[in-house]
Amino acid sequence: MSKKPPRTDVYEYDELGGADVLQLRTHDLPSPGPGEVTVEVISAGISHIDGFLRTGRESAWEEDWPRRSGSEFAGVVVARGDGVTAFSLGQDVIGHVSSGAHATYLNVPTAALVRKPREVTWEVAGGLYLAGATALTVLDELRIGADDTVVISAAAGGVGSIEAQVAKHLGARVIGTCGERNFDYLRQLGIKPVKYGDGLVDRIRRAADGRPITAMIDNFGKDGHELLPQLGIPAGRYRSSADRRDIELRLLDSDPEAVAKGTDLLRRVAELARVRAFTLLVSGFYPLAEIADAYNDLDKLHSRGKVILATHPVTTARTPNARQIHEAAL
Repeated sequence: MSKKPPRTDVYEYDELGGADVLQLRTHDLPSPGPGEVTVEVISAGISHIDGFLRTGRESAWEEDWPRRSGSEFAGVVVARGDGVTAFSLGQDVIGHVSSGAHATYLNVPTAALVRKPREVTWEVAGGLYLAGATALTVLDELRIGADDTVVISAAAGGVGSIEAQVAKHLGARVIGTCGERNFDYLRQLGIKPVKYGDGLVDRIRRAADGRPITAMIDNFGKDGHELLPQLGIPAGRYRSSADRRDIELRLLDSDPEAVAKGTDLLRRVAELARVRAFTLLVSGFYPLAEIADAYNDLDKLHSRGKVILATHPVTTARTPNARQIHEAAL
């Protein structure tokens, strides 16, 4: 068996609360067990559902204290446990765990890993699992295809932007509801943008160009069931933000069957990213040590795409991104 890294830095918390309860701690890392590998984390995503679990807004499973943060990551295999043949030392991988991804090293079962395509950057790879697997699950459940015209709210967000682009890749016509500042971004993706607010139904109908609207995905949580009869959408072809939450919680389940299903979805997501069926925009990129700032950015609900953490950033200098410059000018 290969030599293991002796220590890992990992974010933990001893009580429920905001990002300020997160503590960076250093621990000895056990040798990987049978069927496990040790991964040096290069990038890791953050998500609203991770924050909901930390604050107690959601409760998915019983977990001892201290609890650990993070559920999606990308990195390099640096040690292997007994019986591992699927991944070699130095293999670039993408993976998922119920918790503990916000770390420099972690041990993870090979059942929760897929190979990282060379065409997918580290920044993108670290944020693929939750947003991508959730998006594919919703599209699968709704059976989105070439005959559909689908409305997707919060279409510029992490999950929404993947749903919109993959639906378009499947041949569907996609209308994305969003704020006006995201119109150009959605147009660049080939998505018809429609502004939130009063008169939304009429604007959606105009954007549909006379085609029947066949499905709706509500990531925003405010344009719910009341729109369905007005747009003529069958109830069975609608998914709410509550449905999305339930999907995300299932994706964090540590049951072997759930892990296997999540990994199958991750493998599909990675392949779709490789062939550029969608492009995941990274709107915030933070050193691991600035995790509280990263979560504060996410909690503003203004981010396009994903906010990502890096364990080895080239620089820790803070450079305003285009979104921050735009917001400062308002």
